[in-house]
Amino acid sequence: MGSSGKPQFLFWRSPLVLFALLGGLVFMLAVGYFFYGLEPQARTGQPRAFQIAKGERFADIGSRLSREGLLKSISVFKFYALISGKAQKFQPGVYELSPSMSTPEILRTLTASGKNEIAVTIPEGYAFLDIALLLAESGVLSEGELRKIRLEDVGEEYPFLRDAGGFEGFLFPDTYRFERGSSALSVLRRFLDTFKEKAWPMLEGKEDWYKRLILASYLEREVPEFQDRRVVAGVLLKRAKIGMLLQVDATLVYAKCNGKFLGCSNSTLTRDDRGIASPYNTYERPGWSPTPISNPGESAIKASVSPEESPYLYYLSAKKTGETIFSRTLEEHNRNRARHL
Repeated sequence: MGSSGKPQFLFWRSPLVLFALLGGLVFMLAVGYFFYGLEPQARTGQPRAFQIAKGERFADIGSRLSREGLLKSISVFKFYALISGKAQKFQPGVYELSPSMSTPEILRTLTASGKNEIAVTIPEGYAFLDIALLLAESGVLSEGELRKIRLEDVGEEYPFLRDAGGFEGFLFPDTYRFERGSSALSVLRRFLDTFKEKAWPMLEGKEDWYKRLILASYLEREVPEFQDRRVVAGVLLKRAKIGMLLQVDATLVYAKCNGKFLGCSNSTLTRDDRGIASPYNTYERPGWSPTPISNPGESAIKASVSPEESPYLYYLSAKKTGETIFSRTLEEHNRNRARHL
C-alpha cells in the first residue's frame, strides 16, 4: 500500500502537473475577466455624444472611451475589437453612447456603416447664405466652402445654370444625408440633382422659366397659402407687364441683410429702406431682381407657373394673422394697410 501511494504523491508534486494546474487557473481567471470586461460599465446611464474624428487612431478611441467611463476594461475592449475584426472599421461621426451599453454594443455602434452621415433639413425659403450657415452648424462643411464654387465649375453638367445669375434658387429644399468630410462640390451637386429631379420638370419648356423661379422665391418668402400664392403670382406678373414697380418687401430685406435672412438683426423694414441702392430693390428698380432671393419649394414653384388672374393689383400680409389681403386700387390698398399693418 505504501509503495502504491508514493507514486501518487509524487504525481501531484510533479512540476508539470503544477504548471498545468496553474495555467488552467490563470486561463479560467482570464476568461472570467474577459467576459466581465465585456459587460456594461453601469446598469443605467444617460446617453452622451461621442465623436470620432476622421483618421483618429484605434488606440486613442479606446483611451477616450475609457476616460469617459464607457468601458469596464480598455484591455478587453482592445482585445475584443482585434479578434472581432472591428479595430480598423471605426467610422468618423458623432454617436450616442451610454455606460449601460456593453463593449460589443459600443463596437457595433462605432463601426456601423452609414453612421458617418449627417441628416440636414433645408427649409423652404432659405437663402443660399442661410443654407451655407446651416451646413456649417450641422458639421457638413465650413461656412465659406460653398461660396467658393463658381457657376462654370458645374455649368456643363446642369444646362439650366447657363442662364442663371448664381446658385440662389437652385438649392432645392429637402432633407439630405451628407457624408462627413464631403467636398463642397459634391454637396452642391446633391442640391442641383434634387432641383433637376423635383423642380426642373415644372419649369422646363417655359421660355421665361428663370423669371418664374425668381417669382417663386418671392412667393416663398411672402405668401404662405398655395391659392394666395397663385393670385399673388398673377398680381406680380400683371405689374411687370404694365411696367409697374413690383414693390416686394422680401427683396428689400434680402438687400438690407446682404443676401440672407437667418441671423439678420436688422430685418425690419422702414420707409427709408425703400431707397436702398441695390439691384434687389424692387421699390426703385423696375422688373425682376437679378436672381431669386431664396430657394423655393414645390408649392411656390407650382404657383409661379400656374398664376391665377384676378382684378387685384395690390396685396399685403396682415400683421396679426399673416393673412394675405388683396386690393384693386391704391386707395383700397392704403385703407387695408391702415387696418391690417
